[in-house]
Amino acid sequence: MRTGTQWKALPKEFGSSSSVHRYFRYWCEKGFFQSLWMAGLERYDEVRGIQWDWLSADGCMTKAPLALQSVGNNPTDRGKKGSKRHLLVDGRGVPLSIVATGANRHDVTQLERLLDLIEVERPDIFARPQHLCLDMGYAGEPALEIIVVRGFVPHVRGRSEEKADNPGHKARRWVVEAARSWMNRFRKLLVRFEKLNSSYLGLLMFACAFIAFRQADVI
Repeated sequence: MRTGTQWKALPKEFGSSSSVHRYFRYWCEKGFFQSLWMAGLERYDEVRGIQWDWLSADGCMTKAPLALQSVGNNPTDRGKKGSKRHLLVDGRGVPLSIVATGANRHDVTQLERLLDLIEVERPDIFARPQHLCLDMGYAGEPALEIIVVRGFVPHVRGRSEEKADNPGHKARRWVVEAARSWMNRFRKLLVRFEKLNSSYLGLLMFACAFIAFRQADVI
């Protein structure tokens, strides 16, 4: 994950590269990395508490030269093949939900799915309001309805407007940008070489689990 080493270039002490990759595919199919992520979130919640008060979401495009699934023409990379990670994080930037699509899919088209795939149970929305910060890419009545129906308080505005509402502080959405940066430090994710969506999601969930455990001061 850290080095982005190709499967076939793994050090020999790890064993056969084909065997390592076969086990990795098996773990993906059995949901191991999702379970690891959930365990990380549970530990993080026990140690520090998930910050439900202010959530943020955004999308991030990456190169995907070999991808066969969840891939599309990247409008920011001369139409080359790319994938997009749609990420929802808590107030500290810990990932709560992630969706992988082609780079040509607009952020707002995945908002409903992103909110419905939150990995842990949410607190009572009547006892504890949950605000959701989004950029102007999520503007419009359909997105607003998705947010409100799911019990979130919407804050869809540009960064300058958000900072004006909270003078002397960063825009609240900076945490999702920090989370994107943390994930890009895993060179295996910086450029996607996984062909199948299940393999790519396995790596993404592994990174999300690592971030959750790290924020819980476990690693």
